[in-house]
Amino acid sequence: MEKKNYNEMTDEELLVERKELNKSKIFHASAIGFLAGILIFGLIGWGLSEEKRLGFFIPMLIPIVFIYKLVKNPKTNKDLEEVLKERRLN
Repeated sequence: MEKKNYNEMTDEELLVERKELNKSKIFHASAIGFLAGILIFGLIGWGLSEEKRLGFFIPMLIPIVFIYKLVKNPKTNKDLEEVLKERRLN
């Protein structure tokens, strides 16, 4: 993935990038909510079961890893938001 120089982009190009950023934020929020739901459902199911097996927690690490990767905010989003704020295109 090539790094874009947002300072050299025109206002129209920045508005297109902003729309993509908004779609990305919505997707990330939805994915985090879905994975958190899976995690909570699994933990409640484990808690209500009669047999408490610790091997159950290994598959539950998968949603935790994906949530962690989605929560980490890439620097490019911050760069784009700063340029949009400087040009008052929010």
